[in-house]
Order: sequence, then C-alpha cells, then structure tokens
Amino acid sequence: MKTRKTVRLTALALAILLLTSVLAACSTQSASTATPTPTTQVENAQGVTDNQILIGNCAATSGAFGPVGIPYIAAIEAYCEMVNEKGGINGREIKFIHYDDEMSPEKGMALYDKLINDDKVFAIVGCFGTPVVGAVLPELIEKGIPAVYFATGMPALYNADATGNERCIMPVQPIYTTEGHVFAAWSKGTFKATRVAIIYSSDDAGKGVYEGLAAGCQEYGLQLVAAEQVPYGAEDVSAAVTKVLAAEPDIICNGAMQNTFLTIGKELGKQGNTAPMLTSYVNAGPTYFSQFAADIKGKYDIYAPGWVDMSQGGDDVSLMGEYLAKVTKEDYSLSAYAMSGWIAAKFFCTGLERLGDGPITWEGYIDAMESEPIGLGFGSNSYIDYSNGKRFGTETLALYRMDMDATGCVVKYQDFKTVDQILAGN
Repeated sequence: MKTRKTVRLTALALAILLLTSVLAACSTQSASTATPTPTTQVENAQGVTDNQILIGNCAATSGAFGPVGIPYIAAIEAYCEMVNEKGGINGREIKFIHYDDEMSPEKGMALYDKLINDDKVFAIVGCFGTPVVGAVLPELIEKGIPAVYFATGMPALYNADATGNERCIMPVQPIYTTEGHVFAAWSKGTFKATRVAIIYSSDDAGKGVYEGLAAGCQEYGLQLVAAEQVPYGAEDVSAAVTKVLAAEPDIICNGAMQNTFLTIGKELGKQGNTAPMLTSYVNAGPTYFSQFAADIKGKYDIYAPGWVDMSQGGDDVSLMGEYLAKVTKEDYSLSAYAMSGWIAAKFFCTGLERLGDGPITWEGYIDAMESEPIGLGFGSNSYIDYSNGKRFGTETLALYRMDMDATGCVVKYQDFKTVDQILAGN
C-alpha cells in the first residue's frame, strides 16, 4: 500500500510530465507555424563580379601634361598586370579603365561621371592633377565611392577627422598643409630655430603650406615673426622679401610652387639673405632650382622634403621595371611619375586583399583601409595610417639639401623621420 507521501510525489511527477508535454507540443506548434526570420545577404558593390573588379581614373595623357600622365597611367596598368598574372585578388582580376581629361576640369567632371554612373567602377584609383581633383572632389564625397591616391597635394584633401562619406577620400602623397606642419617640426628639431618666417603664394597650395606652418609653430612654441603673401605667378616679390628679412628670422619657408618659388628664391639672394630656406618637394628638382642656383651659392641653403627614395627602392624599383616592360615599350623604370602610379595601385590592392573572401562593399573596403597602416615602399620606410578618420597623406619625410655645385641635384640631409622623431632631434 502506497503512503500519502508517495502518492503526492507520484502526482507531482505526473503533473510535471504533463506540463512538459504541453510545453513541448506548444513549442512544436510554434516552430511549425512561425514565419522564418529572413537572412539579409550583403551584395557586392558596383563594379564587382565573381571574377573581376573594375576600377578607373582620368589623367592627362596628351597635351602639356602628357609627359607626366603617360608614365603614371602605365605604372597603374603594370601593377594590375602583375596582380592579374598571379591570379588576381581572391580570384578576381583587376580591370583598369582610363580616360584622358587633358587636365581640363570640365572634361574631368564629365568623364568621372561616366566612370561612376555609366561604367560603374568600384573605385577611383589615382585621381590626377589639382584642377581636376578640385572639380570632382565634391562629387566623389557625395557619392561615397572609394578614392585612393591623388596626384596632387591640394589642401582640400587634408582631414584630421573624416566622418561619413568623407572617409572615402584616401590621399597618399604629401599634402601641402602637412608639409607646412613638418616645416615647423624641422625648424625646431633640426635647425634649432625659434623665429620662423614664410613667404607664400595666394593659391590653395601656398595657403595650405602657410596654414600647416602656422599651426605647427603654435603647437611647438615657435614665433612666426613674418608671413607675407604674394600673388601666384608674381614677377616682383621684393616688398615681401624686404619685410620678411626685416623680421630677422632664423629660417624662412617658401610656400610657393614652381615659377613663384623661383622668383622668391632669386629675390632672397639679391637682398642678401643668409637664413636657410625650406620649400615644397614639388620644387626639389632641376627644372626651377637650376635657374638660380648660381645666384645664391654661398649665400643660403635650400632644403626640401622627399617622400620616397628610388635610389634605395630595391625590389620595388626592379619589380616596377619588370612589369612596366610588359605594358609599354618606353623605359619608365626610373620615372618618379611611374612610381606614383605604382604606389596608387599598390595601395588600392592592399585594401582589397584585406577583405578576403567576404562581400566587397564600399563601407567594408574603407574599413579595411583604416584597419592598419600601409607601407609606401621605395626606400621610404613610411606608412600611411587612415585610422580614426586621419587623412593627412604621408607625414614621414626625408630632408634633402639642394646641391649648389651639381646644378639641380639634391643630397639627402636627413633620413626619413616622423614628426616626433624630428622634434626629438634624433
């Protein structure tokens, strides 16, 4: 005979069993009648198929800028040839479309519209020339299409905190604003100057150098004792030079490009300047410097930054030369313009490689570019860091002195250094 306690336990067990059965039945019924949650599938961006990724740009390959644009485009094609010869990136070949805009902003705008909206490229790689970049930059940002490398240092590319669609703009080569900031670092860390002056041109390039220098002087505790603006292309800068020299600077920054740089350099020599001069990498070559080297020899020295060193490029130079020979009969193996195109394609492909086998979207690609720094190569030991919205171009620069004896040549004065290393005086 069962005790009352045993009966109660048995009843409880049956109740639990019954409840479990009811819940299981309800669960089964719910599972069978509920609508399944749809799985969102991320689609690839435009220009991406299972076996190909389409990229493009415009650059002047005819007219006055043809000698610059032709080797530049050839090197982008050469890099794509190298990638495709090895099977592409994650099974996809890179197809590159190029149009000649003749450095015309009007033609450039129309052709970039065609690339983005008709050809439907995935990315713009190597946007070329200040006039065209200035015209199309707003459209690129509005669209949000990844744009890697710009063959210009225009200040509009500089952004310390890119957000939203601004993140799609990814400059590489030095921006004039960045150069000005590094000029301040060199003034303090390398030349031990405390009093800094600048003569700059009225165009965007000159204003960018000035803005970067002014910010750097304030940050590093330097006195900006004179800042004189002259018109771009000015033929008479004597008044500006007189005012700058009257301020007795320890160092002078020449924030002008090409012919205006030449005019300022000559006038400084004429008025007896002895302070060293810092100027843009754009001016560090024989085209302009050779025209007044004899006039200033023994009076003052001129220094300019370098962002790559092809003499120490090693494997980068030889590899570029090998694949250039496969796409053109011309020898561009030592061309600085070809090197720029090669770096443009290299940077784009680095971001693509980081995506792996997953979906290829604009947002995902930009995230990949920001995930870790990318090395420039070509002997520079420089890296571009896009994280946290940084869009500075390269800040790791070498310093070169223009050789007064070997007209037009430059001699490395200081190896590649970051701003912190420059300020430390290492």
